[in-house]
Amino acid sequence: MAIDLRSDTVTRPSAAMLDAMHNAEVGDDVFNEDPTVKKLEEMCAAMFGMEAGLFCPSGTMTNQIAVKAHTQPLDEIICDKLCHIYNYETGGWAFHSGVSMRLTDGDRGIMTTEMIEKCILPDYDWYPNSKLVCIENTVNKGGGSVYTIEQMKEIGQYVKSKGLIYHLDGARIFNALTSLGKKSTDLSGIFDSISVCISKGLGAPAGSVLLGTKDFIKKSRKIRKVMGGGMRQSGYLAATCVYALENNISRLSEDHKKAKQIEVLLKKCAWVKQVLPVETNIIIFEVEDSARTAETLAAKGIRTSPFSPTLVRMVTHLDITDEMMKEIELELH
Repeated sequence: MAIDLRSDTVTRPSAAMLDAMHNAEVGDDVFNEDPTVKKLEEMCAAMFGMEAGLFCPSGTMTNQIAVKAHTQPLDEIICDKLCHIYNYETGGWAFHSGVSMRLTDGDRGIMTTEMIEKCILPDYDWYPNSKLVCIENTVNKGGGSVYTIEQMKEIGQYVKSKGLIYHLDGARIFNALTSLGKKSTDLSGIFDSISVCISKGLGAPAGSVLLGTKDFIKKSRKIRKVMGGGMRQSGYLAATCVYALENNISRLSEDHKKAKQIEVLLKKCAWVKQVLPVETNIIIFEVEDSARTAETLAAKGIRTSPFSPTLVRMVTHLDITDEMMKEIELELH
């Protein structure tokens, strides 16, 4: 039995999700004529209390569009050293936007206002302009660590007081909200823009939605086009995202429960040095040699991701069955 724990991006659409795709009403979205895309954008915006949304192929694109729309060359982004925008978007912030990056050293990727304050630069000729603060929730490299609503609000109030812009990389925001027992509307009014990924724990085959004001989304739509993200009958993909939002949020707690079960198993393994605290669906643990450990586990039918020379990541998702969990328990015993 092949058990793929490399990422929650490996999920396959269910039969019901494929039916939604098959039955989608579509048009040409470059002409702004796809009704299913419009439905998704409006639905997602309403969920987070934002004015408008923009459907894009990926979370990397929504993040990079946000950076481009909020900044200009000579500006600087403040984010944590573990954040996705810094680590896994191919340096797009420099390539697309000509901005620099200043990093905090947070607790498993969680920044504080004190850390941000130290990164804000005075307005001198030899410094870039501090402009945009980005947080990721949950923090992937932090082991799925979670910013609370209070932490996000506190940073938002501070950022606003300093005249800066505030963006949320919400690649796994519904995992965070599930962990906190909160609703998406609890984020209303906190951020200037939000990227919501639907192709991870929610199980859609592709797609993220960028949220913000109507003017911001109008600007972002043109940036999406120049980045090559103008899609035509993209309602077929949007339909899977609508289905995911309507059906797959409530079941995320099942993924979290399975991740906690794996955490317990790993803590009993003599070859595991430590396991980062598991809050959501991501498990990161330390070993002597991550590549060798991943290879050993793969031989047992468990696919994982080496995350550093000594760290291995596992991610639970909707395709991990109870039968698979029994097999994981057997192999890790």
